[in-house]
Amino acid sequence: MSRIGKLPITLPAGVTVSVDAENVVTVTSSKGTLTQKVSKLLNVKVENNQVIVEKTVETTEANAMHGLYRTLINNMVEGLTNGFKKSLTVNGVGYKVAKQGNKIIMNLGLSHPVEVVEENGVKLNVPSITEIVVEGVSKEAVGAMAAKIRAIKPVEPYHGYGIRYTDEKVSLKEGKSSGKGGKK
Repeated sequence: MSRIGKLPITLPAGVTVSVDAENVVTVTSSKGTLTQKVSKLLNVKVENNQVIVEKTVETTEANAMHGLYRTLINNMVEGLTNGFKKSLTVNGVGYKVAKQGNKIIMNLGLSHPVEVVEENGVKLNVPSITEIVVEGVSKEAVGAMAAKIRAIKPVEPYHGYGIRYTDEKVSLKEGKSSGKGGKK
């Protein structure tokens, strides 16, 4: 039995959850609406301002999905109340970021500036020229957008130039060391 799956999800004020006959869970608040189709091996009930995910059969597959879908529903509730945020840091000589309308423009030492457009309800903010903040209500969409931006210029291991998560630790490699003297 999943320890996470059996925990009930308490609904904060202003958030409503509904489950239809097709086993699609819809979470709604003032920030928006998110939906998730749940496996037929599980049953989702809303009672006493709590969401409860139960298994309909005792199989290995149902055990695996029990905690997964409970966490997905909990992330939808949390995203529609608090939202999710990921911060990225741009590090390098001459590297900078600017926001222009609904897109960010990055100068990353390439032959051209790179543009990234907001999509899937994800907002991109630039608090400083070396910082990017990705915000949204869907944890999946925020993580995907942050990973997409990070993949444009991964951190190189010798100087640490590139785009990284703000809380990411990058271990730098030691460069070449010179020997004594030259050829003899």
